Amino acid sequence: MAPRFLAQQRLVCLVCTLAFATSALAVAAEVSAKKKQVQQKATQFLKLSQSSDGSWTSPNIPGITGLAVYSLLESGVSADDETVARGLTFLKSLQHDDGGIYYAKSTHRNYETSISLLAFAAANKDGRHDDLIRKAEKFLRGLQWDEDEEQKPEDPGYGGAGYGSHQRPDLSNTTFLIEALKSAGVAADDPAMQKALTFVSRCQNLESEHNNTPFAAKVNDGGFYYTPAAGGTSQAGLTATGGLRSYASMTYAGLKSMIYAGVKKDDPRVKAALAWIQKFYSLNENPGMGLQGLFYYYQTFAKSLSVLEIDELEDADGQKHNWRADLVEKLASTQKPNGSWVNEADRWYEGDPNLVTAYALLALAHCE
Repeated sequence: MAPRFLAQQRLVCLVCTLAFATSALAVAAEVSAKKKQVQQKATQFLKLSQSSDGSWTSPNIPGITGLAVYSLLESGVSADDETVARGLTFLKSLQHDDGGIYYAKSTHRNYETSISLLAFAAANKDGRHDDLIRKAEKFLRGLQWDEDEEQKPEDPGYGGAGYGSHQRPDLSNTTFLIEALKSAGVAADDPAMQKALTFVSRCQNLESEHNNTPFAAKVNDGGFYYTPAAGGTSQAGLTATGGLRSYASMTYAGLKSMIYAGVKKDDPRVKAALAWIQKFYSLNENPGMGLQGLFYYYQTFAKSLSVLEIDELEDADGQKHNWRADLVEKLASTQKPNGSWVNEADRWYEGDPNLVTAYALLALAHCE
C-alpha cells in the first residue's frame, strides 16, 4: 500500500505543479499582450506629438526630448525610425565643445547630458555615436563633486552630481549620472562610480560604515531621501526629531544606483532598502510623496526591481505581488484614449504628457 500511496502523492504533486506552471504562463502571456497594447498606443502618441524641429514640448528643455527618444528606443523602435532619428539629430545639435548636451542657458546640464547620453547609447548598436558618447561621458565626469571642486571624501556632497557648480548635489541627479556612465560602458569599479556610490550611501537612512552623516541615526529605516548636502533635504519633509524622511522614488533610485556601482545583493545597504520597499509597496502613489513624482517613481520602480532580478515581491503583510503585472495593469487603467498619461499632481513637469508618457514607456520596457 505504501509504495502505491507514495506514487499517487507524487502524481498529485506533479499535476499541481503543472497546473501552477500553466496558470503562471497564462498570466505572463496576458500581461505581455496588455503591455504591448499599451506600449503601441503610447509610442504612437509620442510619434505624433513630436515638434517639426525634432524636439518634444520645448527646444529649451532637451531633457524631455532625450527621455522621449530613449523611451522609444527602449520600447523597440529602431534607431533609424524617422521620429527617433529626428530626435537624435536635434539632441546632437546641442552638444557643446565641452562635450555636454544641453540648452545653452540651462541649469540642468547634468540631467540633460545624462539623459541624452542614455538615448545615444541605446541607439549606438553600430558605433555611430561613439565619439559623441565619449565626449559626453568626459563632461559628466567633470560635473561630479570631487577634488576638482575642492570637496573632500568626508564632505556630505562628495561624489554626487547636482544642477550646477554652485548647487549642492542630490540623489536624483546622481542616479542619472550613474545610469548614464554605465550606459557608456564605465565599469562599476571606476573611480567616478565609486565616488558616486559614496554619495548615494550617504542618502540612505541607515547607520553604517558607509554613512557618517548626522541624519542616518534619526530615522534609520533603510529608505533614501534627496540629499545630505548643504544641511540636508528630503522632498518628503522632516521627522519630529529632525530626520530626513525616506520616500519611494529616491529609495528605488538609490537601490538601483548601488547595484550599478557594484554593491552585492547581500550587502546590508541593499537588504535595508529592500525591507523598506517591502513595507511600503504601492503603485497607487509614490510612497512618502503621494501623487507627486508618480511617473518618475514608476520608471525607477521598474528599473530597480528588474536589476535586482525580482519577479515576485512579498510585502510587509506577507502578500506576494507580481510587480510587472501590477504595473502593467495600473498603467493600462490610467492611460488616456490618445495613448498618453498626465499626473494630476503637476510637480516636476509631470503635468506634461510627453514627459510622463516617456516615463511610463521606460517603466513598461522593464516588464518583460
